[in-house]
Amino acid sequence: MAKKNVKARPSWKEASKEEVLEVVTKLAKEGKTAAVIGQTLRDEYGVREIKKVAGQTVTQMLTELKLASEYPTDLLDLIKRAVRMRGHTKTNNRDTFNKVKLAHVESKIKRLVRYYRGKKLPKDWQYDPEKAALIVK
Repeated sequence: MAKKNVKARPSWKEASKEEVLEVVTKLAKEGKTAAVIGQTLRDEYGVREIKKVAGQTVTQMLTELKLASEYPTDLLDLIKRAVRMRGHTKTNNRDTFNKVKLAHVESKIKRLVRYYRGKKLPKDWQYDPEKAALIVK
């Protein structure tokens, strides 16, 4: 028997939209990402499906409250990884495996930039490793 896609609130948890919105606001002001906020709501507050309880996703709530980050989180995570790898390459110049993987990560970054350009990034935004290190810090 197939599971029905039910849009109703779960009956086992009595969390209101206001409570969820309050927790999201508090965690966002602490600097947590949308993924960490969702995980905290699931683990500590027992809210399994935020969209069914609040009517919108965590990311939608953050943009509505103007607490969302300027750049998408998946792009920021890749940029952080590239900055760490670039620093490792400066101190360990002979690590060819790291150089190859750095090229792979920067390729992923450039693909994501093409995807987000015009949507969440300005149309003229380009990935530059030196400027990217400033964005992350």
